[in-house]
Amino acid sequence: MKKTFSNIMLGRHYSLITLIKFCHTKYRKKPLHGSRYLLDAQKVFEFNAWDDVEWDAIQEAEAQKKVTLNSTTKLDRVKAETYERDASKHWDAFYNIHTNRFFKDRHWLFTEFPELNFSTSDEQPKTVFELGCGVGNTVFPILQYSKERNVFVYCCDFSSQAIDLLRENPEYHADRCNAFALDATAENWCVPFEENSLDIVVLIFVLSAIKPEKVVSIMKKLYRYVKPGGMVLFRDYGRYDLAQLRFKPGQCLEENFYVRGDGTQAYFFTEDEVKNLFERVGFVKEEIHVDRRLQVNRGRMLKMYRVWIQAKYKKPL
Repeated sequence: MKKTFSNIMLGRHYSLITLIKFCHTKYRKKPLHGSRYLLDAQKVFEFNAWDDVEWDAIQEAEAQKKVTLNSTTKLDRVKAETYERDASKHWDAFYNIHTNRFFKDRHWLFTEFPELNFSTSDEQPKTVFELGCGVGNTVFPILQYSKERNVFVYCCDFSSQAIDLLRENPEYHADRCNAFALDATAENWCVPFEENSLDIVVLIFVLSAIKPEKVVSIMKKLYRYVKPGGMVLFRDYGRYDLAQLRFKPGQCLEENFYVRGDGTQAYFFTEDEVKNLFERVGFVKEEIHVDRRLQVNRGRMLKMYRVWIQAKYKKPL
């Protein structure tokens, strides 16, 4: 019986068809930032998704109105501190709940970040570090394509449960990958690599899960470990994303920072916030893009707007 890719993440066998689809991810024809643009609003329900959808002032105002509404009632401070203190427990529970039905490979990974495609590289060995790796949705595609074994991947997560699942995967090999648990907000990091040693750092939907005032300290540490000329690849939630608009009053911890029903937390960035976050610690911008997508439920005639911010920053030589 055929299995889905989520079973690969759990170290299970998978079908030949699934494997073929997975191995051809890097050959997708979809260009950077997408290619399907909504030029005629009357045709909005002809496809399931549209790329780089422009917002007008009215839509922006409506989104702001919803955020203002769901932020009027803040979560009690004592309870908010409890969520912060028990964050690791909530993420462990998250991975326990979703082990069999949640995870998929990131089909857009090599389209949006071709820097991670090492399959044909004959250059010097590369060192990659992913902060907030989960169960390996990014790690395993990288290892799959770097067949020449010229890449070593370090990866960590706040959740020890996620790291256990990642290590149990048959694609995990200690000679090519080192997965470990790490509280990125800790004052001191105990990591298995030296300062100025990382070629690429990957930050995909991780900084949004951290209390905003703690993120700058993390960026300062990353700056120390990235080698001169090295790069940080970033993708995370943008302001007014559908997920933010769906929060209810009482779930807001502080401005644009919320707690989900399962106890995990989420922040929603602006482009300027991301720029400031990187540049204040010394990184230099290569690229930054607000990725606005319109997802359509054609059966129910619903329009759902997603907003992500994607960026690439380098450490100066």
